[in-house]
Amino acid sequence: MKNESLTLDLISWIFGLIIMSLGILNLIYIHPVPGLVYLLLSLLFFPPLNSQLKKLSGFAIPFAVRILLFLVICWFTMGISDLGEWMGF
Repeated sequence: MKNESLTLDLISWIFGLIIMSLGILNLIYIHPVPGLVYLLLSLLFFPPLNSQLKKLSGFAIPFAVRILLFLVICWFTMGISDLGEWMGF
């Protein structure tokens, strides 16, 4: 059980860092508004902030929802936004 929790935390950290890097790239190359939105959304993926959210509200975002959110953000970035065009996707 502990290994599973550690693996999910590691995946969450990786997803959060990817979304954060997309936010920084948007801030630098495209427009600040989507960059700031991505940076704020990346905070939802980091385990310490998710545990704080659970302490404050009694609700934590389930891992499956975070995976779905990650996939939607990546699809939007690479398929629809200007950053996808800039990166050559």
